[in-house]
Amino acid sequence: MIKLSGVVVLYKPDEDVLENINSYLPHLEKLYVIDNTPGENNKKLLPKSKKIEYIFYNKNTGIAFPLNDAAKKSLAEGFNWMLTMDQDSKFLGDEVSKMLEYIEKNNCEDIGLISPWHKINTNPKKPKDEIDYPIEVMTSGNIINLKAYEKVGGYKDWFFIDCVDFDYCMNLHMHNYKIVRLNYIELNHSLGDISIKHHLGRDFVCSNHNYIRRYYMVRNTFYINDLYKDNFSDYCKFLKRGLRGQLMNIILFEKDKYRKIRNMYRGYRDYKNGKKGPYPYEN
Repeated sequence: MIKLSGVVVLYKPDEDVLENINSYLPHLEKLYVIDNTPGENNKKLLPKSKKIEYIFYNKNTGIAFPLNDAAKKSLAEGFNWMLTMDQDSKFLGDEVSKMLEYIEKNNCEDIGLISPWHKINTNPKKPKDEIDYPIEVMTSGNIINLKAYEKVGGYKDWFFIDCVDFDYCMNLHMHNYKIVRLNYIELNHSLGDISIKHHLGRDFVCSNHNYIRRYYMVRNTFYINDLYKDNFSDYCKFLKRGLRGQLMNIILFEKDKYRKIRNMYRGYRDYKNGKKGPYPYEN
């Protein structure tokens, strides 16, 4: 029997969060809304529903800690599956029911999580296969197997934000769980201020992430490499090559170049010194 809870983590949300939550709330028995916004309670933005348990942290704890908090609460209340959502993601139509239908019709003991196809603003090409088995998927829109969650030890809090999803997926693989992506199910997912620049006959995708995110991206990518290079060598090399591409995009196209490049260096230096957890600098 499927008992499905859900979690969405808030950080300075806008009014769109109401519509986004309503796109999946009817399919859940309970939704944990965990608010990471310092100094601002956002309960007024939420739907009025007895299914919702609002938890106001009053500080930014990253993404891994609230996901673990919700998973532990779900397990304590007898749930066996949990939907993980970002505040800026929504389903169109009856997509969550289709994911649940897949779980009901298949033996999912060796499946760690089930993901939709993420329809994002860079418009990557969707695979031809209705179902595939990627190395990793983004956190939003996944229905995670809470038994597998317990087996792998949950999300690593010390990553704080970036690479939390990469690590969780690869950790599932290391414990012989599958990642299943249902490409016939779509999630509308915003990845922020992405722009495509045309230069010398090529297109360059610029994420325009702020300087603090640049710190986490570099530091945590190298930690991912340390953890998984023996089992996912090609993928870890791909992630590190991506950092070089991001650096080039910052130099050529993005604003706030100095702080972004400085924080990429800080991230690498702190990785070499074994530092983990939240961003430790004031600027």
